[in-house]
Amino acid sequence: MIPVILSGGSGTRLWPLSRAKTPKQFCHFFEQTLQEMTLRRLTAFGSPWIVTNKGLRDQTVLQLKQLQIPLEHLILEPVGRNTAPAIALLCHVLRQNTDRNQLVGIFPADQLITQEKSFQIAVRAAESEAARGKVVTLGIRPYYPATGFGYIQTSSEVPASARETLKSVERFHEKPDLPTAKKFLQSGLHYWNAGIFIFQIGTMADLLRLHQPEMWRLIESVQLDLSNLETVYSQIKNISIDYAIIEKLGPTELSCVPCDMGWDDVGSWDAIAEIKGKLETPNHVTVDSENNYVHTLPDKLYSFAGVDDLIVVDTKDALLITRRGQSQKVKEVVEQVGSRAPSLLQQHPDEERPWGGFEVLKNTDSFKSKVVFVNPGQQISYQSHTKREEHWLVVEGRGVVVLDEQDIPVERGSYVKIPLQAKHRIRNTGTSVMKFVEVQLGSYFGEDDITRYQDDYSRT
Repeated sequence: MIPVILSGGSGTRLWPLSRAKTPKQFCHFFEQTLQEMTLRRLTAFGSPWIVTNKGLRDQTVLQLKQLQIPLEHLILEPVGRNTAPAIALLCHVLRQNTDRNQLVGIFPADQLITQEKSFQIAVRAAESEAARGKVVTLGIRPYYPATGFGYIQTSSEVPASARETLKSVERFHEKPDLPTAKKFLQSGLHYWNAGIFIFQIGTMADLLRLHQPEMWRLIESVQLDLSNLETVYSQIKNISIDYAIIEKLGPTELSCVPCDMGWDDVGSWDAIAEIKGKLETPNHVTVDSENNYVHTLPDKLYSFAGVDDLIVVDTKDALLITRRGQSQKVKEVVEQVGSRAPSLLQQHPDEERPWGGFEVLKNTDSFKSKVVFVNPGQQISYQSHTKREEHWLVVEGRGVVVLDEQDIPVERGSYVKIPLQAKHRIRNTGTSVMKFVEVQLGSYFGEDDITRYQDDYSRT
């Protein structure tokens, strides 16, 4: 099986930690990010592939390099178009070099699975059924009447040989109200829809051709080098694989493997507080206070006096305080933040890059300042800017600045001015992280004011 991760999201339900450029799969709720956990989990089945959009490229490349996964396993969409076009594009790319009977597993990037052995057993069972030409989904056994998940309704009649591992799917249900969720729980026939699917490439290609002929026609017109992908993708509708294909399948085409694998969608701060409460104690002091959760900044102590049931999420540029059981209202908060300070929904002051990263110190109309760090042996792209000049002061490490083809050795205390439109880059030639302060002067300081001439990470 080729394991494939679909990585997208808008970063709203877990704001202010999750944002558009760092959606929840890249957030450090735990020691590893959710996407890193997913990548490691799927290596049991083969070297994973990832389908994501261009806006999430840098974070994804960084994780792939850290886990020594080939960058050729990364498929970049020009823009997110939901899961059906992503899977269609994947099938189009993979079938060029694989047999139509090749099994593919589709896995969301942002789910928590704590019982990996049970997960592997369920996926292996799904592989066996998918090898017979069926689409197979994993159904999570519900343990409470959840209203935040979709449900898979299965048949009560199952072949005896497969009674413990396999069920036919009757239909799908949208997120139910509480009375309906209670009925689903009691029935024993309903399972949470985790969005995990296993199928043969040929099976899915045939289903796309049958149920989404226009989408498949467009996808088949994509060149093998993806050179016309942006043009094609602009014509494709936004639709999930559930609506486009899965919900159109009958019981003879679609099966479900029920499973218990410590699964959680991690879809709210209430969910995070519940999970983290089981795993570790946050760094805080309490006086006459109970059941509070805080997502902390490093090296900062949090104190609670006379308050109960609070969720506190602290970041460098935004603070969220809500009460347990009320975190669904973060959506309303995000709407107001979007009208007052939209940049707070897009990115954090500090960002990771494949070569290192940076932290924004100050961002004003007249200047922007950063601390930039470059990892040993790494270099930024050879680039220029049309709307700003830059001033670099090295504070740690040593390296070489390339300025309009001229090499300039630099070390702690070195200063280099980067004029407007000058081609430039910096390379860390040392064995430790190199840091420099960057001050930008100009009329616009967005990260999109950049022309790349050479890049080690294929971003030109």
